[in-house]
Amino acid sequence: MKQINPRLLDILACPKCKGELQLTEEGDGLICEHCGLLYEIRDGIPVMLIDEARPLSEYRHGKKAAENGASE
Repeated sequence: MKQINPRLLDILACPKCKGELQLTEEGDGLICEHCGLLYEIRDGIPVMLIDEARPLSEYRHGKKAAENGASE
């Protein structure tokens, strides 16, 4: 997986609310806590389209399911 350029991360903002974005622990997406959206990073490029963003609850639910499956 390609890493996102830290300088790019500093200037990116949520396209919906213009708020701050946080990189996921895995480095595969950008989270806007205010909007509750996850913008995926594909091949090192953030997909900053509101229509393609995933609800944060869906992302966290999938992450918990994966963790529970790994611990069984």
